Amino acid sequence: MDRLRTGDGAAAEERVRKGAWGTTWLLLAFMLVNFADKTVMGLAADPIRDELGLTRGEFGTAQSSFFALFSLAALGVSFLTRRVRTTVLLLGMALLWSVAQLPMLLGAAGFGTLIATRVLLGAAEGPAAPVAVHHLHGWFGQKERTLPTAVLMVGAAGGVALSAPLLTVVIDVWGWRWAFGAVGLVGLGWAVCWYVRGEEGPLAPPSGKGLSAVSGGAVPSVPYRRLLLSGTWLTAAFGAFAAYWMLSAGLTWAPDYLHEVSGLTLKQSGAVVTATAVGNAVVLLGHGLLARRTARNLTAPRLPVGLGGGLLMCVAALSIAVFAEVDSVGVKITLMVGPMALTNVILTVSQTAVARIAPAGQRGVALGALAFVYALAGILSPLVTGRMVDAAASVPTGYHSAYLLMAGLVAVAGVLAVCFLRPEKDAARLDVAQTAPMGLAVH
Repeated sequence: MDRLRTGDGAAAEERVRKGAWGTTWLLLAFMLVNFADKTVMGLAADPIRDELGLTRGEFGTAQSSFFALFSLAALGVSFLTRRVRTTVLLLGMALLWSVAQLPMLLGAAGFGTLIATRVLLGAAEGPAAPVAVHHLHGWFGQKERTLPTAVLMVGAAGGVALSAPLLTVVIDVWGWRWAFGAVGLVGLGWAVCWYVRGEEGPLAPPSGKGLSAVSGGAVPSVPYRRLLLSGTWLTAAFGAFAAYWMLSAGLTWAPDYLHEVSGLTLKQSGAVVTATAVGNAVVLLGHGLLARRTARNLTAPRLPVGLGGGLLMCVAALSIAVFAEVDSVGVKITLMVGPMALTNVILTVSQTAVARIAPAGQRGVALGALAFVYALAGILSPLVTGRMVDAAASVPTGYHSAYLLMAGLVAVAGVLAVCFLRPEKDAARLDVAQTAPMGLAVH
């Protein structure tokens, strides 16, 4: 780790730049595996329900159990970032969540085992995104963070895009239990790579003994009450909550919706889920590249972060409402792949906005608290959607109501972002200086 901090001149800058983007790609793979884990339940919904004899409500409960400790773990582990190196935390999480998948390979594993392993998996994966973002921001200055953060968030879409067709084949050929085993083994492979290559960045805040050594007033801090009650943090948290509601509902119920309401086969549903994930990835990368270009162009007019992100969410909310109302399968697929994907931009915007208003030593906690809030949508969304469908007069009617609820949440989040998401203004009010670039920009 220290070798990246030594030396000077162009050679040292080049080493740091390569280390920064090498870490970005490793963490992208981390997020790919993370979301492949989440995809299994949605893709294997029908065979799981058939073999275990579950209703949609019971299946929704099983999916929601993934988030039983997700939020608490995200918040709890975020405080550990002040004492334990993020390289160690990321390795521990990857090992734990990979091992948690393997019991489902046993033929005797039933509904109880499914619930137990999902709870353990959620506890291991809850802190994944905030700790990964915190680690990544130790490599990039404030103005350079949007693109690498967007790349990291692409892991959500990419994990679905890559895993949906592969896991569909696994389910068809070897059965749904091996879908759990496959993602567990891939996760163990990533852990080995991280053990060999994972490193702290030169902008990472001190931890453990290093934190104690400089804590006597040298490390700036903001009272957490002021930080977490700022307009930027509250708005970012609600926006991420709304986006995660849509994401969780889609991962769990989109294949079932496409099969039961739109009449597609399992393979066709998997193809649509893959195409939707690709659309999400294109939107996130496009937004990241545009933000980087704008940051480099000092003469270009700059819209407030919240205005751009909020307007995109409003467009997405309208698209979700249209999706719920139209009958054409082609129109539905077009909306899923295109305008509805705009919702995910707030996931990048919220992470970078919260990182902007938090001092480096408190960034992990601020991001963990953000994850605590948006992960609540992971608990509620699959459960509420499943219960709404079960309670409705028909499956299409239940899904119609569920998607309109989703549209309302995204619309409210968009309006709030337009009005209150102002990271630069809140950072100035909290007296949080901007992180220096350290020459890490992409060349």
